[in-house]
Amino acid sequence: MSEFEKIFQLIDGYGEEVINLQTALTSRVALGPENGGSGEHEKTAFIRGLLESIHPSGLEEIKAPDERAQDGYRPNLIADWESGEGEPKIWVLSHSDIVPPGDLSLWESDPYQIKVEGDRIIGRGVEDDQHGFISSYLGLKAVLESGLGLGRRVGLIIVADEETGSEYGLGYLLKNYGNRFKDDDLIVVPDAGNEEGTMIEVAEKSLLWLKFTVTGKQCHASMPHKGKNSLFGAARLIVSLAELKERFDISEELFSPPESTFEPTKMEANVPNVNTIPGRDVFFMDCRVLPQYQVDEVLSACREIASGIETELGLDIAVEPVYRQEATEPTSAEASVVKALARAIKRVTGKEAKPMGIGGGTVAAFFRRAGLSAAVWSTGFDSAHQPNEYCLISNILTDAKIFACLFVGD
Repeated sequence: MSEFEKIFQLIDGYGEEVINLQTALTSRVALGPENGGSGEHEKTAFIRGLLESIHPSGLEEIKAPDERAQDGYRPNLIADWESGEGEPKIWVLSHSDIVPPGDLSLWESDPYQIKVEGDRIIGRGVEDDQHGFISSYLGLKAVLESGLGLGRRVGLIIVADEETGSEYGLGYLLKNYGNRFKDDDLIVVPDAGNEEGTMIEVAEKSLLWLKFTVTGKQCHASMPHKGKNSLFGAARLIVSLAELKERFDISEELFSPPESTFEPTKMEANVPNVNTIPGRDVFFMDCRVLPQYQVDEVLSACREIASGIETELGLDIAVEPVYRQEATEPTSAEASVVKALARAIKRVTGKEAKPMGIGGGTVAAFFRRAGLSAAVWSTGFDSAHQPNEYCLISNILTDAKIFACLFVGD
């Protein structure tokens, strides 16, 4: 039996452990203050216990100050296994926080209590990003249990605040502990992928979240001439913003989808009753912009469109960026981490992996902005943020094998 066969056999026996880990992690709700929670403390404490059980050479909790959160901080973990030989070190970064479940009526079960249907596990966070943590953790555990030893030095990082900007997560770590990462380190972020597990994400679009506040004049619905209907204005504006797709219409095949996207999303409540015309409506738009365009170009176009609706309907419309992240230089398709991942994927699945770009923002952008090559990869069905979010046990075990190959080395 080869060394990899021994490790893979161990991983094949971890199916029940995947279920147990997903059960425990999902029930420990990790919502940041922006999403109505107190932080990631309980979940991070549980993960810390898991990491301690496989005997790291170093384990540190890094507390990012946040007065809104439990105990005034957001917890981040860095664990190291330094028994592997030589350079470069491989890092795997997962995030502990989740997004809220949204409309509970769209869920088939309690989002915080997993539901197992054969190979499928359903629950909030099971894919985003518990899949990434569990697969890397079990891959490392199998290598250590096999007695074959690590071929590389390994670091696992679990960060807070990925879903709401990373100021208290990776952003804080890079600002205060950035010297722990070296230029030739292999950095993998298991937080996006495709069903075949062949997409190695090396580039991301710029991210722009906009808040539109439409102000008119509230009045009784039976006398609309006495008011200015802000909801009508918001509806007109939403339809007019569709022209952004024509203004910014470059297509780039590296990315999936290949074009920039501009999608209205959240809408705040206005009046509580049916027979009142609202005087203020607020909605948001999520823009994912190809690197060929500047974010300021999109912002300027939105304000121009809003100004036209203002003049036409006699309303006031404020356009306010609530979050922006400019696209970074992509990770090279020839980077060591991309090649190592491709070799590991080929060894485990026989499939050829391909470097690609995505519209979703990941924390890999923070690494790239710091001049560090990072690759985003996992095997999944892109159910993140959706009702009935799910992952497959078989995908987690396959990904664990791929991580094991990375940890053992060529």
